Amino acid sequence: MTISRQRVENGGLVVVLMLVTIGLTLIVSGFIGALFWAALAALLFQPLFQRLLERWPGRRNAAAAVTMLIITIAVVIPALTIASLVVEQAAGVYNQIRTGQIDFAHYFQQIHDALPQRIQHVVDNSGFDSFEQAQRRLSQIVSASASTLAQRALSIGANAAAFLLVFGVALYVTFFLLRDGEQIGPAIVRALPLERGVAARLTDKFVSVVRATVKGSGVVAVAQGALGAITFAIVGVPAALLWGLLMAIAALLPAVGPAIIWAPVAIYLFAIGDIWQAIVVILSGVLVIGLADNILRPILVGRDTGIPDWLVLVTTLGGIDLIGLSGIVVGPLTGALFITGWQILAEQRDATETEDAEHERMAPPGG
Repeated sequence: MTISRQRVENGGLVVVLMLVTIGLTLIVSGFIGALFWAALAALLFQPLFQRLLERWPGRRNAAAAVTMLIITIAVVIPALTIASLVVEQAAGVYNQIRTGQIDFAHYFQQIHDALPQRIQHVVDNSGFDSFEQAQRRLSQIVSASASTLAQRALSIGANAAAFLLVFGVALYVTFFLLRDGEQIGPAIVRALPLERGVAARLTDKFVSVVRATVKGSGVVAVAQGALGAITFAIVGVPAALLWGLLMAIAALLPAVGPAIIWAPVAIYLFAIGDIWQAIVVILSGVLVIGLADNILRPILVGRDTGIPDWLVLVTTLGGIDLIGLSGIVVGPLTGALFITGWQILAEQRDATETEDAEHERMAPPGG
């Protein structure tokens, strides 16, 4: 009777916890992104907080406050400055597309006319009904993509008040996660309904993937985007910061990379006769932007995150499509935890089969 009652009470506790968790998730749903990035910031800057705490033992508030000050000066202020410039350039690009000052059909025509006659005939006689039809379709796709990007950037600027509220919440939560992270993290791991070893492995994978994605891939992507923006500014490409942002996003995707941005720009510059500008873009793309990944990533975290490149590509694109910017981290993280979870399950099954085989071998005949 006691055991049955205990099971009912435990089951009731699980139900209550599920309902409370769902309710809390709904209540804070408007700040999920802020809480997520606050947790990432606290995780990434925890080593800095610990160093400051070693210098000021027992002064956790002061160490957390100085860490937040460093984050603000080194990350927040530059990011907001660049974001404001990107929004301004996005507004200009959007207006130029609407007024027809930017005409992608004209750009494609220039590239077509610059091709050798033999290649022009191949293009004209390809599977499309006509080059003009293919040109029109490509122009519509590129124009729609550029307009969408510009409208997203403009919406961020238009919703500045809501953005500042969410941003303030993220900074506020980051302070407490830095200060109390040593207690919060282990408490969450202990509360997970998993074996201690399994919980520890999943936690280790979570930390390694987050650091690889944000500290490694994120920093490398920002560096490549910055180099691309500088290159475009040197050769006189309009809205260089906006193109640099696109290059940074492309740099997060394996098998795609920033070449998907700078290569078409170089082709266009060749087509319109800007030869030295095109050469500069190609040299920068291959020798500077391309090598940044090979140099910076091993220094920051190393390459081995335990996730295949194809899965990183698919989960990153899927994550961005599902939840926006946070999907850059959430997508690969979900893929990594999926792989780790199935690996643990397979190992446990192999261990169980080995133990069963050992028991059968040790059992006396006729037992």
